[in-house]
Amino acid sequence: MIHIVLYEPEIPENTGNIMRTCVATGTKLHLIGPLGFSLSSNHLKRSGVNYIDKLWYKVYDDFEDFKNQNKGTYYYFTRYGKKPHSSFDFSNKEEEIYLIFGKESTGIPKEILKEDLDHCVRIPMSEDVRALNLSNCCAVALYEVLRQQDYLDLFREEPDVGEGHKGKDYLEN
Repeated sequence: MIHIVLYEPEIPENTGNIMRTCVATGTKLHLIGPLGFSLSSNHLKRSGVNYIDKLWYKVYDDFEDFKNQNKGTYYYFTRYGKKPHSSFDFSNKEEEIYLIFGKESTGIPKEILKEDLDHCVRIPMSEDVRALNLSNCCAVALYEVLRQQDYLDLFREEPDVGEGHKGKDYLEN
């Protein structure tokens, strides 16, 4: 199982986008408090569109609360990481994989990162940018894990059923 973990997220639009990505990929979302917004925020709902009701998520009081309830391999995404996300082996479909991202303003605290330097991950980018948008980072990391796991049971073609779907042969017709 693949998990996205947001440590003290601050911007509801980012979290809403991540929620939508989690629904699209069958990924579980973990939110570690305190949150910088209310889960009933209109901005959050607007970003998550109509998908939030299909989302599996859980909110935790703090990082210790999260760790006590979740066992698996933790990968900490930080601009201070020394290994790119593509250098890890995520191919074991039986492994509980937790992709952990810090709050938009300050990231994951150094005290947490220092406990597991081997799993501190950096998404490569130019020197001109300090960091990518949080929702973009989650999508980049998540799809690398999915790629290594052959995209699990995700649709590779447009489904023939469902609201808004035009079908797999739409372009040919």
